Amino acid sequence: MPKTMKGPGIFLAQFVGDAAPFDTLPNITKWAGGLGYKGVQIPSGESKLFDLRKAAESADYCQEVKGICAEGGVEITELSVHTQGQLVAVHPAYDAQFDAFAPQEVRGNPSARQAWAVEQMKLAAKASRNLGLDTVVAFTGALAFPYLYPWPQRPEGLIEEAFGELGRRWKPIFDIYEEHGVDVAFELHPGEDVFDGATFEMFLDAVGGHKRCAINYDPSHFLLQQLDYLAFIDLYHERIRAFHVKDAEFNPDGRQGVYSGYQPWINRAGRFRSLGDGQVDFTGIFSKLAQYDYDSWAVLEWECCLKHPEDGAAEGAHFIENHIIRVTEKAFDDFAGGNTDRAALRKMMGIA
Repeated sequence: MPKTMKGPGIFLAQFVGDAAPFDTLPNITKWAGGLGYKGVQIPSGESKLFDLRKAAESADYCQEVKGICAEGGVEITELSVHTQGQLVAVHPAYDAQFDAFAPQEVRGNPSARQAWAVEQMKLAAKASRNLGLDTVVAFTGALAFPYLYPWPQRPEGLIEEAFGELGRRWKPIFDIYEEHGVDVAFELHPGEDVFDGATFEMFLDAVGGHKRCAINYDPSHFLLQQLDYLAFIDLYHERIRAFHVKDAEFNPDGRQGVYSGYQPWINRAGRFRSLGDGQVDFTGIFSKLAQYDYDSWAVLEWECCLKHPEDGAAEGAHFIENHIIRVTEKAFDDFAGGNTDRAALRKMMGIA
């Protein structure tokens, strides 16, 4: 049977705050449901909304969380473990910046921080199963990214060693996810070692093609890299398990291009926009995903450099709903119907 994707959903990470309705899970889910969203992607490290360890250890707590969401008119799409996944692999150049993602007790201690991140990833596998979820969304972290541009020349084997180490760190995590029947869908994102199709293939090879290694498809990052994001779906649709609906625009000029000259987001040639305000061909994307029977969630990730987030969220629900294609169960050209009659077919061709 043809499959239709679910949605609209919304990633809550960009909206959590100290003031209502963004301060508690009951408040923020009612807000999201009121805008027309049917699902929420929960940032699992955000203590205002969710207790990851408790979710991993208590089925009762998971039922409570699901009940709160249902009261708000939504269900959970996935747990986000972006920040925890990021800390599975951190190049020393980024230690100070990424320490902010970790609890106070492991800051300044890279090995303790990594151990904490790995434990968090394992808890998310258990929590997802307790919640009845099949996917988490994550980052891979990075060991090679500071050497992205090949100047000065990279020593022979540097990238291979980096991806080998990345694979060694993630393979045992994937094995835990296999035990719980949950996929890890990575957002392919500059700053991570896995940021496009080529690097995803390298990572997949490093983990032995593990079945739990999947993709959270986000076209905004591909547009800013000038990658063919529609062809990407043709190549990797079998691994796409999640979908961030995020818009972007790329407007190069005589002063800057893909790298955007260290400018703030509002002045960059490439910048994120609210849905419909950028250049991403969402009609093409939703059509491609429908063609390949993608039946998971379409989730808004809002990161616009211009529009107010509440306006972006309000518009985003309708934008996604209007783009979801209810896949047909009938072929428009199947006018004859019925069973195949070989004799009739041969007669049509004049064959005795």
